[in-house]
Amino acid sequence: MPFRIALSGLNAAQTDLSITGNNIANASTTGFKRSRAEFADVYAVAFEGISDIATGNGVSVAAVSQNFTQGNIDFTERNLDIAVRGQGMFVLNDSSGQSFTRAGAFHVDRDGYVVNQAAQKLQIFPAVTGGTFNTGVLTDLQLSTSDGPPQATSSITASLNLSSSEAPPVTVPFDPLDATSFNSSTSTVIYDSLGTSHTSTMYYVKTAVDNQWDVYQYIDGNVVPSGGASPITMTFNSDGSINGPLTINYDAVPSGTGADPIQVTLDYTNTTQYGSPFAVNGLAQNGFTTGRLSGIDIDSEGVVFARFTNGQATPLGKIALANFPNVQGLRQLGDTNWAQTYESGDLLLGEANTASFGLVQSGALETSNVDIAASLVNLITAQRNYQANAQVISAADTITQTIINI
Repeated sequence: MPFRIALSGLNAAQTDLSITGNNIANASTTGFKRSRAEFADVYAVAFEGISDIATGNGVSVAAVSQNFTQGNIDFTERNLDIAVRGQGMFVLNDSSGQSFTRAGAFHVDRDGYVVNQAAQKLQIFPAVTGGTFNTGVLTDLQLSTSDGPPQATSSITASLNLSSSEAPPVTVPFDPLDATSFNSSTSTVIYDSLGTSHTSTMYYVKTAVDNQWDVYQYIDGNVVPSGGASPITMTFNSDGSINGPLTINYDAVPSGTGADPIQVTLDYTNTTQYGSPFAVNGLAQNGFTTGRLSGIDIDSEGVVFARFTNGQATPLGKIALANFPNVQGLRQLGDTNWAQTYESGDLLLGEANTASFGLVQSGALETSNVDIAASLVNLITAQRNYQANAQVISAADTITQTIINI
């Protein structure tokens, strides 16, 4: 009996040594969660009516449990390195099905899919029209290698100050090639439906009537009328605020590139007429040309944006996070991945920064939660336990030898 008891102690200590050694070996493994051995004593089952004193039959490994506490966050300055602050796991997919991980070191494969080192694809909620996401569907995150489509300019917003102290031009009639025939001008680049750039120039001519200006618009040197008329007269109130029109809807004009005709609306809501000199305080238009993919950005809520060279950013989807009622019930797969089991409970999918889910940190990785100092102490303890059980075997052997020699 002492041999069997001591042997169970040796096996238990060996398991403890293996688990502690595995923790130490993975102290630098991204997203690794440390484990521990949990032991239980073993007693023989007593039959009814038998009152023999139970001395115990040794020890058994009751469970190997994992500690899912948060690891430290290390910043890497690499956009596809992603960490989760708080609860939640990344969802991965490959030919074997779904798996889950806290290791967020991803990269782009040859087909544009965002994958980990095992070629498992990161799962997202796809983007839908209106800037929302379909949280009922999971799909692979794939970066588009095609050019981003252009958007034709449809409006220009001008925030100007036209100087009330200026006099009407000395040269009449207005001629865009003669600077003495107008008081001020400004221009901006606009785009047609094919993304070709054009120059839109606005000219401002003070009239003989107080608080009144004539406004002309030219695109690529050609006049653009509004309602067939040019110029459009703009008036101001005595306090310098604009009286009208606040917006001018210009007629469509040919693009000259095979694109749709160019038609823009000029918004002068924030334009004033004060005594200070002419000033362009703001001039913005809503069009843009084509763009090539230059990178991706991921915000704290897990929204993945494709960033293009034309300055635009398009949402591709939102990173899906997974959680379980009992994360201790997950089955380890290797490669810092876990699989769902009956003991883990049903899969709970959600979005970052909602319910119990944490935040997503781009440009960072979660390190292993192994405490090296504590693991080394556990290693020494397991070693002493192993040696002590070996001593029990040695003592039992000495007693047995003594009996044999009688």
